[in-house]
Amino acid sequence: MQLENLILIAPPILLALTFHEYSHAYIAHRFGDDTAQKYGRLSLNPLRHLDPLGTIMIFLVQFGWAKPVPVNPYNLRNPKRGMLWISAAGPLSNMLLALGSGLLFRFLSDVAPVAQRNSTLGLLVLMAFLSLKINLALAVFNILPIAPLDGSKILFGLLPPRYGQMVLTLERYGPFILIGLIILGRVTEISILGGLIWPFVDFFSKLFAGI
Repeated sequence: MQLENLILIAPPILLALTFHEYSHAYIAHRFGDDTAQKYGRLSLNPLRHLDPLGTIMIFLVQFGWAKPVPVNPYNLRNPKRGMLWISAAGPLSNMLLALGSGLLFRFLSDVAPVAQRNSTLGLLVLMAFLSLKINLALAVFNILPIAPLDGSKILFGLLPPRYGQMVLTLERYGPFILIGLIILGRVTEISILGGLIWPFVDFFSKLFAGI
């Protein structure tokens, strides 16, 4: 990745990952679990949340991760309901950032519709565009019901108790399924995950930013 592209994409990625993990920690705290706070994760400092290898992988192969926020369900007043909202907080925070980025893109594009890409305003337009796409992709990816993604815990919170064993089975094999789908997409150049994610990204890009 060229240095110019790295400089442009780094701030949106850092903001998206940091706000995502902070939101998990904040909702956990509000629901009665202070584990994340004790570990210094109730913070908007990116260094508190970034996983070194996961961050490097994002820039190298456009897939990576941050450090999971520690949550103790036994501290929650209602563990099942609490874990549902704690898990949903991350994707919802990225949707909120995507909305803000889309509105900013609309505003800046109207102010300078012919801004040059290498001008300050043009670079801000491009960064808002990248922030929109990154946050939408992160939100949609994380709501997929595949462990260890947030969507698997959201699914567990929505399903009746009789499906508990099925959820546990999905959690056991979920990481292997996820890795397999990623590798399959890389080898065959037919991305199943991309086919699931990008239609939603395109829809909300048009809704939020008109693009």
